[in-house]
Amino acid sequence: MARPVTLFTGQWADLPLETMAQKAKAFGYDGLELACWGDHFEVAKATPAYGKAKKDLLAKYGLGVHAISAHLVGQAVCDRIDERHQCIVPDYVWGDGEPEGVRQRAAKEMIATAKAAAALGVKIVNGFTGSSIWHMLYAFPPTSQAMIDAGFKDFGRRWKPILNAFQKVGVKFALEVHPTEIAFDLCSAEKAIEAVDGHPCFGFNFDPSHLGYQGVDYVAFIRRFRDRIFHVHMKDVGWSQVPKESGVFGGHVAFGDSRRFWDFRSLGRGNINFEAIIRALNEINYQGPLSVEWEDSGMDREHGAKEACAFVKRMDFKPSAVAFDAAFDK
Repeated sequence: MARPVTLFTGQWADLPLETMAQKAKAFGYDGLELACWGDHFEVAKATPAYGKAKKDLLAKYGLGVHAISAHLVGQAVCDRIDERHQCIVPDYVWGDGEPEGVRQRAAKEMIATAKAAAALGVKIVNGFTGSSIWHMLYAFPPTSQAMIDAGFKDFGRRWKPILNAFQKVGVKFALEVHPTEIAFDLCSAEKAIEAVDGHPCFGFNFDPSHLGYQGVDYVAFIRRFRDRIFHVHMKDVGWSQVPKESGVFGGHVAFGDSRRFWDFRSLGRGNINFEAIIRALNEINYQGPLSVEWEDSGMDREHGAKEACAFVKRMDFKPSAVAFDAAFDK
């Protein structure tokens, strides 16, 4: 049986969930990955009855749910909090905006999210972690190793209690490795695992789009962390083969600007090698959903979501159960 193809609703939270479900069914999806914003999945309202109502609504359109995503609140757990965060977290998490208070309330909300996921009957929460040291990335003014180590220690201190709470309810947290997070490539992902003492509920929502344009070997990521690939985002990105006015750091120009060195693309229209990804996922026996996170500034999203679904279903295949030359054995 092919892996279910789902659609992440984060970029569609302006639509009511039922409208989103109708569209996803028409696009050809098997399910939705529900964002914890808009009305798609509201953590503060989550009870077993609320979860059943959400699942019943999706079932009405022949859709399932395998994961929920709490990227926005998760970002505030470790970040250097400023006015940008007010627009991405609920008012009750923002409170008076005092940074440490925001971080602590965000941590409590992540624990509540684990319980809400359990009430919905799903085992994976995808999200971000934030980072107290992302601003030190370029290492100037000079950044000591002790400063970097302190950032990972801060991450471990804040997230281990959250992960323990996840473990109590049988839910895992899947970090989307991504610039601005504590882990943004293979090396930092390894350090993040070490920082939480290899906690069994800490793993990754694999998304190649955030690795490819950096020059990171995204297929090697699958093999390196084979036991911690909890969820997969199918998302494409294109990067230029020639120098551009704006480089890897983006030049403070908006997505969709032709001066950019890289930009997100509808699936199959960028540089990501999805066949290599499918083969690596087969190699590690990943059986979870392939969730489309659709972003392309130059394309209508409904056109893109429909073609992305067809692309993933065409690209996915089961591994062989026998060697291709087994028929010649005597």
